[in-house]
Amino acid sequence: MPSPVIVSAVRTAIGRSFKGSLVNTPSEKLATWILEAAVQRSGLDPEKFDDVIFAELNYGGGDLARHAAVVAGYEHLPGQAVNRHCAGSLTAIGNASAQIVSGMERAIVAGGVQSLSTAPLMKWRIPKAGEFNFIEPWMPPSHPETPDAPAIDMAITVGWNTAQKAGITREEMDAWAVRSHERAIAAIDEGRFVDEILPIKVELADGSITEFAVDEFPRRGTTMEALAGLKVLHPEIEGFSITAGNSSGINDAAAAVAIVGDDLAAEEGLESLATVKAWGASAVAPRDTGFGAVAVIGKILDRAGLKASDVALWEINEAFASVPIAACREYGIDEELVNVSGSGCSLGHPISASGARQVTTLINDLKRRGGGIGVSAMCAGGGQGGAVVIEV
Repeated sequence: MPSPVIVSAVRTAIGRSFKGSLVNTPSEKLATWILEAAVQRSGLDPEKFDDVIFAELNYGGGDLARHAAVVAGYEHLPGQAVNRHCAGSLTAIGNASAQIVSGMERAIVAGGVQSLSTAPLMKWRIPKAGEFNFIEPWMPPSHPETPDAPAIDMAITVGWNTAQKAGITREEMDAWAVRSHERAIAAIDEGRFVDEILPIKVELADGSITEFAVDEFPRRGTTMEALAGLKVLHPEIEGFSITAGNSSGINDAAAAVAIVGDDLAAEEGLESLATVKAWGASAVAPRDTGFGAVAVIGKILDRAGLKASDVALWEINEAFASVPIAACREYGIDEELVNVSGSGCSLGHPISASGARQVTTLINDLKRRGGGIGVSAMCAGGGQGGAVVIEV
């Protein structure tokens, strides 16, 4: 039975949706560029890849993975679209790994793409006989809406509900966010992201062309005083503690990994960057969506036969700062080992790309520290959670 190994891992820099460097770069271009880069960096002949699996969200359908394969000239590659909301590209990596272990496929590119800046607007017909009235714009709900779990407002469903349940204060969340920005800026300044980022030529809002190769969401000089001055997102709710500062960004990006069987890697003389040891998903009640990350960490550790103390580094997505704080408290995780190069509050959260971005960064951070076990985990819309365990 072959083991799934990652032979390339690459991402774009992360842009600010609607006003950043990727504002005029559609999902199709991001998907094509990241697919080509993952294949080229793997060292494997493109003809020997079997499939492409890309997560996509709010794209409107169309199968980005197949579209990218055709544009890249890989017409022999089918494409699979995955949607598990925030955890989509972690699920894509899991699906690819399962195919490799099964022996049905030998080489797959897996990842995710998000361009909120160019995402289509949808409308929904209100069902009523003989009438054609629409809600526009409309977003498909991740779960049936309830007062304590709005279907669209994740500031309540994830950020606030998690903070309340875990007893996390605004000051604790703000402190986590400040550290996230500090870590992201340090990673940029030290050149830690250079090898993992694919520089791309993009058209800016004014029509000019530039090379985009540096994450643009982290803020230099972020302080507790600055975050304390931000208004809460729901002032009508007594004690509400979620602000734009302790929440993730709204972002565009793409990320992908090439996964092959260890037997094929040996045959082709490919460098193995990491072994995928376990993958999985779980779910909790929608009102506890932030705890989807907590639940899936327990499941994935058990599945991999590991304890939290066995893990060298963690990537726990900062959809809201309350989520990684809750996970650290649940499992006694040392916060110094979590998101060491920043995360959602600082780098941003390009939804469908975030999981593959985390795995890409995790590989490189583990390599710099001499290897070990890494866990990438996150909550996802509707009360879901997804996780992947790797070893470098």
